[in-house]
Amino acid sequence: MNTRQLLAALAMAAAASTSSAADGLISVKSVHGAKETMDRLEGVVRQRGLAVFARIDHAAGAAKIGKTLRPTELLIFGNPQGGTPFMECAQTVGIDLPLKALVWQDAGNQVWLSYNDPDFLAKRHAAADCPVAADLGKALAAIAEATVQ
Repeated sequence: MNTRQLLAALAMAAAASTSSAADGLISVKSVHGAKETMDRLEGVVRQRGLAVFARIDHAAGAAKIGKTLRPTELLIFGNPQGGTPFMECAQTVGIDLPLKALVWQDAGNQVWLSYNDPDFLAKRHAAADCPVAADLGKALAAIAEATVQ
C-alpha cells in the first residue's frame, strides 16, 4: 500500500468513527435514547465529584412557545479545581466555563453527546500551551465514553 492509499484509508476510517469534531465541538454517538443518555451523563458527572449547576431542556422550552424541537438538553457542570487553573492560563476562559455537554437527537434519530474541546478553548483564548486543557480533555472524553457505552 502506498502512502496515498494509506492516507485515504486513514481519512475514511476517521470519517466512519463514532465521534466527530468540528470547530472545537466534539460529538460522540450514544447507543441510548436522549433522556437515558442525559440521565447517565448527569450520574457520571456526579459520581466523579463534579457539581451539576443546571440541566436545561431546550425541547421543553420550545414547547412552551408552541414549537417542536427534537430532544435537546444541556448539562452545565464542573468544579473550581479544574476551572481555576484553566482561568489562570487565560482569565477569559471563564466565558466558556463551567463545562457544558449537550445531549441531542438528530433528524435520523441518532442521539449524540457533544462538548467543547478544551484544546480548542485554550487556542481561542490564546493559551494553547496551558497544560490544564489536555487534562480537561481527557476527563471529558472519559465522562463521554462512560455515558454513551
